[in-house]
Amino acid sequence: MDFPQEILQKAKKIKLLLLDVDGVLTDGRIILTSEGEEVKQFNVLDGMGIKLLQKIGVEVAILSSRFSQVTQHRAKELGIIFVSQGELTKLKIYEKLKQEKGLKDEEIAYVGDDWIDLPVLKRVGLAIGVPNGWPPVNEYVHYITKLPGGKGAVREVCDLILKAKGKWEEALQFYLS
Repeated sequence: MDFPQEILQKAKKIKLLLLDVDGVLTDGRIILTSEGEEVKQFNVLDGMGIKLLQKIGVEVAILSSRFSQVTQHRAKELGIIFVSQGELTKLKIYEKLKQEKGLKDEEIAYVGDDWIDLPVLKRVGLAIGVPNGWPPVNEYVHYITKLPGGKGAVREVCDLILKAKGKWEEALQFYLS
């Protein structure tokens, strides 16, 4: 996948990738069983991309305004240590995390899809939206993925960061050898 040069320049600086869940790591649907159990569908391509970023030292964290045990389980499976759920003020969590990690805005990317994500999208160095997100939100992002949330959008972002940092070919060669 080819990416615009100005987006690659922003992605080159990224040390932390923040992800929303519903609509980004999933297609936005929440399925409830008759017993009230929540079911979410995640994409394995996204998981692989996250693992590749972690391998090159880019941290990945989750910021979700909804609490879900399913999200907690998926994050643990992927080795994502920082998971914030149930906090409606994502900017407060963003600022705290940025300070704890000693990062600057330009070293952080965020993928979001709805109004609740706007405060963080407006702050980060690389703001990313998804084509299945709420359309007005994408007016505030630097890049809109070609793939929808829950269908490989996060993998696309991971590939973008890998390519920007000159690590994509190296990662690929590991699997070809």
